[in-house]
Amino acid sequence: MESLVSNIQIQVQDSLFVKDPQSSDLGKKIIKGSIELICELGFEQFTFKKLAVKISSTEASVYRYFESKNMVLLYLSNWYWSWLEYRIVFTITNLPSAEDQLLKAVHLLTEQVNEDGNFEHINEIKLHQIVVSESLKSYLSKDVDSKNEGGAFVPYKNLVERITQLILQINPQFKYPHMLISTVIEGAHLQRHFATHLPRLTDIIEGEDAVTEFYSQIVFKAIQ
Repeated sequence: MESLVSNIQIQVQDSLFVKDPQSSDLGKKIIKGSIELICELGFEQFTFKKLAVKISSTEASVYRYFESKNMVLLYLSNWYWSWLEYRIVFTITNLPSAEDQLLKAVHLLTEQVNEDGNFEHINEIKLHQIVVSESLKSYLSKDVDSKNEGGAFVPYKNLVERITQLILQINPQFKYPHMLISTVIEGAHLQRHFATHLPRLTDIIEGEDAVTEFYSQIVFKAIQ
C-alpha cells in the first residue's frame, strides 16, 4: 500500500484557504500545529497567536494561508472527509460484492482511527478527535447556508453519496440511504465520545468494538 499511495495528496477546495498549506513546509507546519493545538486546547481557545508561538513563526505568516480560525477548522474537516473517502475507495475496490464493500465501508466509517503514515504533517488520530468534537460547529451555525453555497461541505457530501450508492446496489428500493449513512457517521462519533467521557450513555463490551458492530447491524437490518 505504501508504494502505491506515497504520492497521494488529499485535495481541499481552494475557497477554504488563501494559500494552499500543502504547497510549502510552513503551510504543513501550520496544519500540524493547528491539529495539535485544537486537540489540546479546544477550538474556542485556539488562536493564530498561540499557533504562531507553537510553530515559531508569526501571526502574519499564518494569515497568508488562512483568513480565520474558522477556515482552518473547515479545512481540517474537509481534509478528513476526503481522506476517509480515499481510504474507503482504496480498501473496497477489489472486494467481490456490494455487501462486502458496504460492510467494510461501515467499519471504516465507525472504527477507531489509526495514524496513516502517508501524510507526515497530519496526525489522523488527533484529527479524528477534532472532527468528533468540533466539526458539528461548522454546519450547526448561522452561516451554514453561505458556507454550503461556497462548497464547504462537498467532501462530506461526496463521502455520504459514495456509500449511498453501495446501499442502492444492494437494495434499489431503500428510500433513506443518505439519511442512514449520515446518521451512522454522526452517531458513531457521539458513541465514541460517550465511551470516553460519558460511558453510561453507551455500551462498552469487552473484546468487541461495540460501536462498529452496532452500526453494522443497524445498516444491514435497515436495508434488508
